[in-house]
Amino acid sequence: QVQLVESGGGLVQAGGSLRLSCAASGRTFTSYDMGWFRQAPGKEREFVATIDWSSRSTAYANSVKGRFAISRDNARNTVYLQMNSLKPEDTAVYYCAAGINSARTSTYNYWGQGTQVTVSS
Repeated sequence: QVQLVESGGGLVQAGGSLRLSCAASGRTFTSYDMGWFRQAPGKEREFVATIDWSSRSTAYANSVKGRFAISRDNARNTVYLQMNSLKPEDTAVYYCAAGINSARTSTYNYWGQGTQVTVSS
């Protein structure tokens, strides 16, 4: 079992930045690749970014490429999502997940409760 707790969400103006954190507890953090997903009201949960256990491999959705950066600190059991140049369309609940890195929700076994990000225009 892995417990995931996100933090760092909030309200920001367009063009601003936020850094999300996801703290993991339970089984060995390095056993898992990590991902960030988001879900806007009335929409399906969508892939944002993923990072493998060693930080050698990352991948991003086209919509965030060049603006967002995923990283992890295995000593702190934490994964981060640095979000820059935020746009109103980035508004969503952001979830971190632990599993096998991919863009599909089905490859992740554990999910956090989510943190709200709201970008005002």
